[in-house]
Amino acid sequence: MATFLYRLGRFSFRKRHVVALFWVALLALAGAGAAGAPAAGNSSFSIPGTEAQKAFDLLDERFPGASADGATARVVFKAPDGQKMTDPGNKAAVQDTVDELSGGAEVAQVTDPYQGGGVSRDGTVAYASVTYEVPGMELEESSREALKAAAEDARDSGLTVEIGGDALQAVPETGSAEIIGIGVAAVVLVITLGSLLAAGLPLLTAIVGVGIGVATITALASTLDLGSTTSILASMIGLAVGIDYALFVVSRYRAELAEGREREEAAGRAVGTAGSAVVFAGLTVVIALVGLSVVNIPMLTKMGIAAAGTVAVAVLIALTLIPAVLGYAGRRVRPAGEKSKLLGGGRAKDKADKPNTGTRWASFVVRRPLAVLLLGVVGLGAAAVPAGSLELGLPDDGSQPTSTTQRRAYDLLSEGFGPGFNGPLVVVVDAQGSDDPQAVFQQAGDEIKALDNVVNVAPAAPNKAGDTATIAVIPDAKPSSAATEDLVHDIRAAGADIKDGTGAEVLVTGATAMNIDVSQKLNDALVPYLVLVVGLAFLLLIVVFRSILVPLKAALGFLLSVLAALGAVVAVYQWGWLSGLMGVEETGPIMSMMPIFMVGVVFGLAMDYEVFLVTRIREAHVHGEKPAQAVVTGFRYSARVVTAAAVIMIAVFSGFIGSSDSMVKMIGFGLAIAVLFDAFVVRMAIVPAVLALLGAKAWWLPRWMDRALPNVDVEGESLAAHAGAADKDDEDKELVRA
Repeated sequence: MATFLYRLGRFSFRKRHVVALFWVALLALAGAGAAGAPAAGNSSFSIPGTEAQKAFDLLDERFPGASADGATARVVFKAPDGQKMTDPGNKAAVQDTVDELSGGAEVAQVTDPYQGGGVSRDGTVAYASVTYEVPGMELEESSREALKAAAEDARDSGLTVEIGGDALQAVPETGSAEIIGIGVAAVVLVITLGSLLAAGLPLLTAIVGVGIGVATITALASTLDLGSTTSILASMIGLAVGIDYALFVVSRYRAELAEGREREEAAGRAVGTAGSAVVFAGLTVVIALVGLSVVNIPMLTKMGIAAAGTVAVAVLIALTLIPAVLGYAGRRVRPAGEKSKLLGGGRAKDKADKPNTGTRWASFVVRRPLAVLLLGVVGLGAAAVPAGSLELGLPDDGSQPTSTTQRRAYDLLSEGFGPGFNGPLVVVVDAQGSDDPQAVFQQAGDEIKALDNVVNVAPAAPNKAGDTATIAVIPDAKPSSAATEDLVHDIRAAGADIKDGTGAEVLVTGATAMNIDVSQKLNDALVPYLVLVVGLAFLLLIVVFRSILVPLKAALGFLLSVLAALGAVVAVYQWGWLSGLMGVEETGPIMSMMPIFMVGVVFGLAMDYEVFLVTRIREAHVHGEKPAQAVVTGFRYSARVVTAAAVIMIAVFSGFIGSSDSMVKMIGFGLAIAVLFDAFVVRMAIVPAVLALLGAKAWWLPRWMDRALPNVDVEGESLAAHAGAADKDDEDKELVRA
């Protein structure tokens, strides 16, 4: 592989016009496709194989035209102090609002609160339900404006009016913090590479890669049903790895220049060595992201595949576009150790032979490996403690900031009708095979009423055929509570008894039941996912490092960092620690997808640093250095760059904490803290400590396996011949010039 990539690097450097034109054309093509594509909405949410999804599909089949997947809105009214919603003036204002909403172009149905039981017992709060013919993200802006205008007209009459539901759902915004993250990355690149031009190259190529990836996602969003969150997450991961991969290649290029090589040769060797690490690091990220498909939640699968595609583009750009732009930069990109005059270059060095920080740190670790190992493990273990209190759920209007109308509507409904009213359960009774469907409907309603934690059970509402009915159940507790989850399980248990006696099937659905089923499905998939992803990556790393203990150490270190990161997420978003600093206005359960998504992404990123760092250590060991000295040598050449890459990635991920979407905000924080733990504790402390303790045993591999494994040559041993040939060419050029 090193030889192929070496040739690819030299080709890209030499034919830079062709390579640059190819990537510019690809960016333009993707941009044109995105410009002409419909706007992305929320991906249709389905969870195949669950009871909630089965009931939802049954509703679509037995209640045609009911707009089961249409947007909904709850217009909530509160009477002024001392008044009631049943007062004639207030009642007239509500009726005017209902009439105004009923005339909407996309409105399927509006429920009058005075006819549909939408007035609280104390008479102070009422609500009108609005159902639309299309999903929330497909609503015309005119429909949203009409909804807001109707609420504003009702406010003019003196009522407090708020709007809940998904009809006002907007495309999430990431905010200015993302720009700050890129700015921090730029500063780190300048400090690391000592040149404004060299620092700009990774940023430029990363932006090109993310542009291609996000534009492609946008162009295909409508066709493939990709949600708006998909492109945000793809840009988050693509930008971080794109900058990192480019940084490693540029850094190796400068190191090769420092050894006196010609620029084309240096580009070839940089791609042949650092590029090999980029390929395998990128493969681990792609495996982890594509592996999310084993969960069998289409939205999560699409997010993973889209992000994996953006990572693949970042790898290809690092291997081709980076050497091409290095060719354009020419002598303006200086050898390692030299800075531009603008940044203080050209001055005499006081202590040229002074060991750098990476060397000093690695020397310290190999002298006291056991103490460093214990301190790192204990520290991460302490950070992971809150993960034991992890509660999973999906965000609803109750998790939104109190400044939003959706959150205020949620609170008004809780005040007037109880906390469980915001998470009603929909029980679907399929009595198609029963002799007396009406009796089954009645039996189901009676048994549900007898359960604990039930406030209200509405009468069964059968379809036109009379063989299927829906029963609305209002729990006593809020949607995300353990009591509501227990109620769902109790209803399903009662439904199993009804099925045994009558043959009718009782299913529970609704947003709350969907959330419970998603959490369960994700919990069930976590172990198989870990086995698949970690197993495949473990095999890949055996090929890369030609060792069994090094990949095993990498996997165990990853588990430590991801558990510590989950603990930090729980402490901030569930317990409320530092919530003000992180912009968390409402604590609550952790998003159900968070653990498995973090496992996938963090594993891929953790293996990035493992590959970049340990390949340098193995390279020194392969070239004859003793194990302890190889660790020090590896850190001398790679610690600075790995540290810079980690800071960049943390800065980019942290930028997404400012997103308006709670899911993106939480993922941004989780990935940033995970990279912090993994890069600076696991890879920079635990890894060298373990390698120092293992010594030569770290690189042990059974002979039969050594013979069976392909030689991918990540260290670039095969490039020695090319180096010799290149040196001879240089000598010939010198003779010709002489």
